[in-house]
Amino acid sequence: MTLEPSLVRDIIAAVDQGFDDQTGWLQDLVRHPSQRGQEHTAQEMVFNSLTARGYGMDRWAIDIDDIKDHPGFSPVTVDYTNAINVVATHTPTRTIGRSLILNGHIDVVPVGPRDMWARDPYDPQIDGDWMYGRGAGDMKAGLSANIFALDALRRIGFEPGASVYLQSVTEEECTGNGALSCLMRGYRAEAAIIPEPSNHELVRTNVGVIWFRVRVRGHPVHVADAGEGANAIEAAYQIIIRLRQLEAEMNAEKGETRFFADHPHPINLNVGKIAGGDWASSVPAWCDLDLRLSLFPGTEPADIAVRIEAAVGEACRDHPFLSNNPAEVTYNGFFAKGYELPEGTEAEETLIAAHRAVFDEGLTSGPGTAYLDGRVFMLYDDCPALVYGPVSQNIHGFDERVSLTSLRRVTHTIALFIADWCGLNRI
Repeated sequence: MTLEPSLVRDIIAAVDQGFDDQTGWLQDLVRHPSQRGQEHTAQEMVFNSLTARGYGMDRWAIDIDDIKDHPGFSPVTVDYTNAINVVATHTPTRTIGRSLILNGHIDVVPVGPRDMWARDPYDPQIDGDWMYGRGAGDMKAGLSANIFALDALRRIGFEPGASVYLQSVTEEECTGNGALSCLMRGYRAEAAIIPEPSNHELVRTNVGVIWFRVRVRGHPVHVADAGEGANAIEAAYQIIIRLRQLEAEMNAEKGETRFFADHPHPINLNVGKIAGGDWASSVPAWCDLDLRLSLFPGTEPADIAVRIEAAVGEACRDHPFLSNNPAEVTYNGFFAKGYELPEGTEAEETLIAAHRAVFDEGLTSGPGTAYLDGRVFMLYDDCPALVYGPVSQNIHGFDERVSLTSLRRVTHTIALFIADWCGLNRI
């Protein structure tokens, strides 16, 4: 690290001085239920917060026409009116260092049955070291770390000596089109930090993800004559079984990969949603399965789509009704490649040094098995994306929570990274 020890101490102390404000800001942000289609109110808060800090501001709704022809685009079936991106730009008085994107996503997943939460998911509570709430860990805590790391530098009289772009994007949980829209709008830098909840580990490589829907048809009859009909819901079971076999086949190929060979189960199929039928006393004429499947880095989503459709076709050929009425497969979300962060980049070395200064230990790295927006930077801009963030638990589950001690230390690390990577100008 090129920073003087006294400056390191001052930066860490400055983060600590602002941490109560950071915690309160994070609670306010979690109170905004920024599920898909509702992201705009949380983005309004972010926009106002960053405007008050004097940054150059930009916000827009994702325009499908701007990104639909890009190879990183994922198909979408929803209205993007409220799919708002916010980017704040710090422009230095004097450029002495390297530019940086601080990226995070504002969107959160649905909460499920609220009576299965111990607390209201949108009334964030602090209990000991933990802040609870939907999005507290994934990843509004990371957004707060990006913003308040810059605040800490300003508190001790410094600004980054290079352009810094604070990105609060949407659609990370379903397509990745938000980060892609930022790229297509012209936001580029020499490195990116994404403080996803990674438990202080750097994500070295990450799977790609496909979302798809399988529509199964049946033949409806009165339940009194059920044997004469074809039950679409029951037929869907057969398709799920065959897709589970595809999942097993893909996991058996992990030995061909560099970083996933020792992972117990890197490729995951999820039957995320099922709907079907119209009446309890009618044999159901339809059933829709919404599924998610991951894929190894270096694999094209289109190639996995071929395998998905082949597996569904095989299941249909073995079914008396579906053999003549095959299920349909459509793609309705992620169609995203995985990526790998090369070892030894200057950005990684800078993060290693910052992490060591805070934690007094080396930075570990490993593979990730969920979608990350890092793929946009790595695959389409040749920009090293450092996915590194706090300890969180139960993300996408009940009683999601983030460790505040961990968040504070990650904010320390990001502030030190900015100072070292971008350089510092006196304000």
